[in-house]
Amino acid sequence: MILIEVFAPAGVLDPARHQEVGKRLIDALMGSGDSHAEAVMDSARDLTQVLIHEPAAWITGDRHPVDPADPPRYLIRVSSPAPWRREMSAHAIDRLTQALAETEDEAGRDPGRLRDQPHALVHVVGIQEGSLGLYGRPMGSLDLIQHMTAPHRDTIAQLPTDDLPPGTVIDPVCGMTVDLNTTDLTLEVEGTLHGFCNGQCRRIFADEHGVPLKA
Repeated sequence: MILIEVFAPAGVLDPARHQEVGKRLIDALMGSGDSHAEAVMDSARDLTQVLIHEPAAWITGDRHPVDPADPPRYLIRVSSPAPWRREMSAHAIDRLTQALAETEDEAGRDPGRLRDQPHALVHVVGIQEGSLGLYGRPMGSLDLIQHMTAPHRDTIAQLPTDDLPPGTVIDPVCGMTVDLNTTDLTLEVEGTLHGFCNGQCRRIFADEHGVPLKA
């Protein structure tokens, strides 16, 4: 479950285009550059929400209020399970900044300033395990991955592998392509060596197949 909050001065984002901005940010965070199975990404999008805020007061560190007539400042806060924070930060900061730059360009403002000046702050927050909930109960990061991937395991198992580069396999949990030459996140089950994009997918697969992992 991911929450994207956008803070902008009042009037900077045309209310008629709020939906468009929200969709752009979701696509930026979970766009075509992601190599997980598309069905899994669709499930992740279903758990992603965007809120757009226009604060009544916005004061910068120099004690001056943000003037909507000036080139607008932005703050994006991304909240996700804590174990995902570091990996998400690696791509979310760049992708979301670029999405804002495209919005600025469409508004006739200079998009390059978001790279040249500190006018777009992206804050990725990790939510402590057990502090997120769905269906009226707490759900940890492993539970969320299970929720997003379990309905698609049969589809992932049938993904074609003939065109995969040598030494690569498909993560059986999320469908991501994994290079066996550059990862130690592997697990052999019934004579087949599986590779995983992260330790959580490996943990889920091990638990489902009753394979103990070394501490």
